[in-house]
Amino acid sequence: MALLPVRDVFERLLGDVENLPAEDVPLVDADNRVLATALEARRTQPPFDASAMDGYAVRAEDTSDANNPLEIIGESAAGHRFGGRIEAGQAVRILTGAPIPDGADTVLIQENTRRLGDRHILATEPAVRGRNIRHAGLDFAEGDILLLGGRLLDAGALSLAAAANHPSLPVIRKPRVAIIATGDELVLPGSVPGPDQIIASNSYGVAAIARAAGAAVLDFGVVYDDRAKIAAVVAEARQKADIIVTLGGASVGDHDLVRSVLEAEGMRLDFWKIAMRPGKPLMFGRLDQTRVLGLPGNPVASLVCSHLFLAPLVAKLGGRPHSFDIRNATLTAPLRENDQRQDYIRATSEQRPDRMAATPFVLQDSSMLNTLARADCLIIRPPFAPAAEAGDLVQVMMIR
Repeated sequence: MALLPVRDVFERLLGDVENLPAEDVPLVDADNRVLATALEARRTQPPFDASAMDGYAVRAEDTSDANNPLEIIGESAAGHRFGGRIEAGQAVRILTGAPIPDGADTVLIQENTRRLGDRHILATEPAVRGRNIRHAGLDFAEGDILLLGGRLLDAGALSLAAAANHPSLPVIRKPRVAIIATGDELVLPGSVPGPDQIIASNSYGVAAIARAAGAAVLDFGVVYDDRAKIAAVVAEARQKADIIVTLGGASVGDHDLVRSVLEAEGMRLDFWKIAMRPGKPLMFGRLDQTRVLGLPGNPVASLVCSHLFLAPLVAKLGGRPHSFDIRNATLTAPLRENDQRQDYIRATSEQRPDRMAATPFVLQDSSMLNTLARADCLIIRPPFAPAAEAGDLVQVMMIR
């Protein structure tokens, strides 16, 4: 199978992706979820004319004479309205958010009054009719469309939904991503590795990238190089997950069993091997409705491919917008000419007065996690790009 260009990977991976079905979740659990359908107001807000300030509910015409005392006949507080009616020469002590009493047409703010004993006030400045009143429906009315489907539910949206009397919300189900690491050489962090073993690290970074894109992650741990064991884990994962991510085992070595096991389980292979560095042995296929993404075993390749391919796949299934943060930058060091594979070179960036500068790491081996952790961007080198010198303009993809 010929190497698939990176631009074609995105089309094959994402071309037919649709949002997952909706589910209702309690409002308290809806933070950072994606609203599935438009949301209508179930009530009017505010439901009554309310005071916007502390002061006195009065008739504006009664405040024109600073020598005319007004009689305080009661109080209106939030949650406890004044039940009577204001007549000429009367006032009701009112607090912010409280219902405006019948007969009042304005709120005389507290700063513009002077108390005369316990029962009377004087208006030190005339009040304007309608001032300091939040009229019923100022924010929204029952039946108004408040939020559109596809809205990422943040603090403002959640508070609005709560104010509209929604105890739960219809949201797009989180994509479930099953992560399966394979290899006899792997042991979990905290273990004592044998003389020929290494610590399994890829799954933790891949899971973090998937969660950041909106996934619920199912970690199936490490599966050793045994066909029956791999098949059993795959069978369980396909029942639970929308995406199965395998780490390693999809290359051409004698112990790389993942691809053959998946095909034996019925996977329809879409592509295998792409024109990219790092990340050439990338596999994609289907097990019925479950998508299978086989990531390279090399740690850097695994994480770079997750940034490029897993994150947008998860986001699109979950109804989230996704775009890469691509910027122009000036090289600070030369780069050699490129071959037929699109290269993603680990680098650090620095914002300079005229433009961002990008400094590539000298060593780019795909096993070196230390440089990836220090990198904040990837320099994108198209296939057959000519040699570049310090000062040349390149494109970078920000990764943190």
